[in-house]
Amino acid sequence: MLYGIKTVVTYLLGTDIAGRKFAVYPDDSMLVSYPRSGNTWTRFLIANLLHPDADVSFANIERLIPDTSSQSSRALKRTPRPRLIKTHEYFDHRYRKVIYIVRDPRDVAVSYYNFQRKYRQVDDSCTMERFVEDFVRGRMLSAGWGSWGENVGSWISTRGESPDFLLCRYEDMLGDPVRELARIAFFLGIEPSQTLLQQAVERSSADRMRKLENLQSDQWVATKGHRKDIPFIGVATSGGWRNVLSEKSVLQIEEAWGEWMAKLDYELAGRRRPLMFPPGIGVSRQPLMAGRSKI
Repeated sequence: MLYGIKTVVTYLLGTDIAGRKFAVYPDDSMLVSYPRSGNTWTRFLIANLLHPDADVSFANIERLIPDTSSQSSRALKRTPRPRLIKTHEYFDHRYRKVIYIVRDPRDVAVSYYNFQRKYRQVDDSCTMERFVEDFVRGRMLSAGWGSWGENVGSWISTRGESPDFLLCRYEDMLGDPVRELARIAFFLGIEPSQTLLQQAVERSSADRMRKLENLQSDQWVATKGHRKDIPFIGVATSGGWRNVLSEKSVLQIEEAWGEWMAKLDYELAGRRRPLMFPPGIGVSRQPLMAGRSKI
């Protein structure tokens, strides 16, 4: 009884965190990823494309593309439809149209280590090797989102062949952001000009986002009150794990998720293991040319 009353009160006050509890509508599109996989960058890319006349920044990104881990259920309900919503949740059958961002888990581990130190969720005395052990075993404060393999696998194994599921690799986005943003645009039903695509990419560059973070870190809910000496916006590269992770840590990650990594075209540095996917499970990253309207 008391729990029910508390739930109602926090909803009415807008002090709850939406998480998995918010109302999902049929015309929603979801931007999903495991943490530290490029979701914030993708939010900026899409926001700059959809709102070319707006000054997209950390001061308004939560209004343009809200985040279920920082916004209340009431705030999400007030967001104008059709909504594009960012989340880190594992598979939810209510999400009908999903853009899923995946990143090499070895780079995710390095980025997440710095992120959790920024949030003071792990102490600076925690070594990278110890962090990777917890990362692989799911012994983290973010365990509610599952491990990397559980999160990625839950989406790809259930929706990998669906026309309403678009898989984007962070590494491909780094390599050709204009092309990948075009894929996302077509998936969302819009057909942007090359000029608008290029403009959105330029306005969402890592350098510009780092400058915005320096100016607005006390305004954005994700950085407000957290350490300033560790940036939220990272180095925006791929393969950096090679200079950071020990051989032991690399093998731990690859032993845990080698099948998924190979399926997603991530080359394994250590001992390869045979793929053990059930028949019929595949991953398609082909562009979905669903666009009709022009912007």
